[in-house]
Amino acid sequence: MSDLTTLTIAELRDGYARGAFSAREVADAYLAAIAASRGLNAFIHETPEAARAMAAQSDQRLAEGAARPLEGIPLGIKDLFCTEGIHSQAASHILDGFAPPYESTVTAKLWDDGAVMLGKLNMDEFAMGSSNESSYYGPVTNPWRRNGDETPLVPGGSSGGSAAAVAARLCAGATATDTGGSIRQPAAFTGTVGVKPTYGRCSRWGIVAFASSLDQAGPLARDVRDAAILMRSMAGHDPKDTTSVDQPVPDYEPALDQSVKGLRVGVPREYRVDGMPAEVERLWEDGVNWFRDAGAEIVDVSLPHTKYALPAYYIVAPAEASSNLARYDGVRYGLRVEGDDLIDMYEKTRAAGFGREVKRRVLIGTYVLSAGYYDAYYLKAQKVRTLIKQDFEHAFDKVDILLTPTTPNAAFGIGEVSGDPVQMYINDIFTVPANMAGLPGISVPAGLDAAGLPLGLQVIAKPFDEAALFRGGMVIERAAGRFAPTDWWS
Repeated sequence: MSDLTTLTIAELRDGYARGAFSAREVADAYLAAIAASRGLNAFIHETPEAARAMAAQSDQRLAEGAARPLEGIPLGIKDLFCTEGIHSQAASHILDGFAPPYESTVTAKLWDDGAVMLGKLNMDEFAMGSSNESSYYGPVTNPWRRNGDETPLVPGGSSGGSAAAVAARLCAGATATDTGGSIRQPAAFTGTVGVKPTYGRCSRWGIVAFASSLDQAGPLARDVRDAAILMRSMAGHDPKDTTSVDQPVPDYEPALDQSVKGLRVGVPREYRVDGMPAEVERLWEDGVNWFRDAGAEIVDVSLPHTKYALPAYYIVAPAEASSNLARYDGVRYGLRVEGDDLIDMYEKTRAAGFGREVKRRVLIGTYVLSAGYYDAYYLKAQKVRTLIKQDFEHAFDKVDILLTPTTPNAAFGIGEVSGDPVQMYINDIFTVPANMAGLPGISVPAGLDAAGLPLGLQVIAKPFDEAALFRGGMVIERAAGRFAPTDWWS
């Protein structure tokens, strides 16, 4: 039954409708694949008992003709999402043993729609990282390899476990979060499809916070159709989240078949950065030609404040992180390291519980929020953020979507860049602006580099116009095809 793990969500859905296989058979096939692939370190907590129980419920509903939208679809859940009674530690030592008595809104919606839980996926600690090397549970290995080279590669981050698991066929789809590119960058590195919805489209309730004004949940999937299917179930207004927007959630699948003839596609000149590899430039040009051949109108646009997005982001995000992570003190839950007094216990717990990258960002955030530096750094970064948002608004007066590369390079080796934080942060150069402006974006596999590694193209749309993302994503997918790694890991 291992062939069941090669089926997309749409194919599983159709197979269930035909009675070709049962949800229990599919769940067992995925559980076997996970057990045979633990060397990738994609899952940090497996839930076989829950998976089989949920699959049994799905089989009953299928037999009764009462299938829900995701009936029997096995999913992996990023460890940032709280799952009731199940390990939810944001891949951090400081949350040791935390099993919340509540369910995040996004995962609750998935279970209500019939999805099956396979387990919790590895990630960068507290979603802080671009390579999945900051996890307390160790790095995730990308299922892709360079041609003729056995060097283990990173899957991107922070949703590296989600991306690797989807690419390696260890789950049919996965939840992920994107603060500065943490869905789209790992999607590009693993040849998968990743969607960052509009800020406020998916509830953040029950998701461990990194930077509250930037975090947004979204799906990782094998193709654009699967991403659209997952997106519909994940999205929706939530009164428990004050940043959740009360907007109707459309059925995104019909948009996949809509023509892009007459669609205005913007190409921002500022995304042509110094030192960008020629193959990324060529891929971008291929994407432009694919849209032109499909009948779209190509328009050059300018986003003049793009060059300030990354430095502004690395002021705003750490500032919010330093505030959000102040709650982890050893008093109420998770790790506690006893000290001579209360302050000593705080200090020892946080020193032992947080990893190097989390400490770095907390210190940066505390610094930029401190007296004497707040106006010079944090307030100025927020003003720059407003200018970035206005740039996009002006561009969308002329175009319907924007087309850019997702990343400036393909996946790199584990340990190759981790010693240089600035170089690591540059991986988010093309993805951060959409977060700063709260816009939706999608990364779709578009080709392979000279070493045989996947590269992605990104589509950015107007607020709450995720349907346009899927229309644009289908143009790329139809022209480029789909990409899968060689099965060497199981």
